[in-house]
Amino acid sequence: MKAKIPAVLIFSRLIIGFIIISLSLLKIENDQTIIVTLLSIGLLTDIFDGIIARYLNISTQKLRRLDSTVDQIFFISVGVAAYILCPEFFEQNIYKIIILAAAEALIYLVSFLKFKKEVATHSIGAKIWTLLLFGTLVQVILQCQSIILFNLCFWIGLLTRAEIIAILLILKTWTNDVPSVFHSIQLRKGKTIKKNKMFNS
Repeated sequence: MKAKIPAVLIFSRLIIGFIIISLSLLKIENDQTIIVTLLSIGLLTDIFDGIIARYLNISTQKLRRLDSTVDQIFFISVGVAAYILCPEFFEQNIYKIIILAAAEALIYLVSFLKFKKEVATHSIGAKIWTLLLFGTLVQVILQCQSIILFNLCFWIGLLTRAEIIAILLILKTWTNDVPSVFHSIQLRKGKTIKKNKMFNS
């Protein structure tokens, strides 16, 4: 039963994402507060699914790939909900949002072209960016505006997307949980990299 907990947490994000979009469409009372609460719960499931999987020694490649895919669907769902609630923010920042989305898509294109698999590097930089993205989405949903945080999210997002592409190009074989470019170079040289038990499998 314990072995199913990480998978349950991962799939719960799909349900949460669907509920968030539904709430944004229904426009019920206090919908923004409820959506932010659900977004926070979704983030916590993202943090703890990996930690629990590593603690139970069941952090497989299949599970990590599933985690990455569901993360994408979850944050896209939240982004759609934010657009429904605050379309003016997206209209004002359309070019930066398109550039960021294109950078994210490029990661998957590079990974599929080289390894025939989706990306699942779970780099340290990507984890930091996820927290910035979370903060930006919260601010947009609650206030329908974000300037400093959004711009920080945009530039850090581009930097971390570039790092992930560099990691993918450096690696000889598909590998999940590569903390940084430095670690990808070590792997390319055939060396074993040291990973944090709490953050990397």
